Amino acid sequence: MEVRLFPNSARPGVGQKPRRESQRPLLPQHARQCPVLEAGSAAGFLVFPPLEPFESYYMGYEGDGRYQFTYYLMPPNGSPQAMFTITISMPIGSIGAIREDVEFHRKDVPLNRDQALLMLRQLIMPEDLGTPPGALALRAATNFQTPPGWDTVYTPIFNMIERPVPPMLIIRVETDWYAHDTEFRYVLQPGEGINCAHTIPIGQVCFVPREEVTLRDGTPEELAAFAQTKEQFFREKAALKQTTGYGLEYSPHYLRQSRTQKT
Repeated sequence: MEVRLFPNSARPGVGQKPRRESQRPLLPQHARQCPVLEAGSAAGFLVFPPLEPFESYYMGYEGDGRYQFTYYLMPPNGSPQAMFTITISMPIGSIGAIREDVEFHRKDVPLNRDQALLMLRQLIMPEDLGTPPGALALRAATNFQTPPGWDTVYTPIFNMIERPVPPMLIIRVETDWYAHDTEFRYVLQPGEGINCAHTIPIGQVCFVPREEVTLRDGTPEELAAFAQTKEQFFREKAALKQTTGYGLEYSPHYLRQSRTQKT
C-alpha cells in the first residue's frame, strides 16, 4: 500500500518527514522489552511541524477565549530567543471579529505586523481556535493522499504518558479523494500550552481501509482452539526467558513468533 506525501503548502520543504518510531524514551525500562507496546507505538507514522531546526514556538491558552503565540529563533551556539508574541482574543459569544495584538521583543526582527500574522497562520489554524473552548489546531509539515478505499486517522502520539498530556480530538478523513491539510487539534485548559520544535512530533497518523467489519460469536470448537493456543503460548514463553543487564527478566518468545509470521 502506497501513500503519497505532499508538503505544507504554506511552508513547502520545511520540517521533518513522517517516520515510524517504536521507542518512547521516558517509558520505564521494562516497557522497552514489551514487543506489543513497541508495535503499538510504531503504528502509523509520527508527524512533525513545519519548522526549521533553528525555529520553535509556544502556543498557550489563557482562558476566556485568549490565546498566546510566541515565536522563537535560536542563534548558533545559543538558546532560543523570543522574536514576537501574538495575543489572540476570541469574540464574546462567537459574534464579532477576532482581535490579534502583535508585540515584538527585539528591534532587529526583520518582520512587520502582517508578516508576523502570516507566520502564525503558517503554523496554526486560527479559524479552529476555541471550538470547543481551549481548542487549537497545529499545522503539520506533511499532507497525505491514500489509495482508493483508505482513510487517514489523525491521533495524538501513542504511549506518550508523561504529564501533562493535553487531550486531542481524533479525526478520520477520507484522504483518497479529499485534499486535507494535516492538522492536530488539541484542547487545553486555562494556563496550559504546547511547545513545538523541529525535532518534536505533534501527532501521529494511521492508515486504515474503509470497509465494514462484521462481528460474530465464536463456535465452541473455535473457543476450545483459542484456549489451547493461549495455553501453548504461555507454556513456551515460560520456557524461554532472558535477563537484561539491569536484572530484568523477560521472554523474547512473542517477538520471535512475530518475526516468523512475517517471513
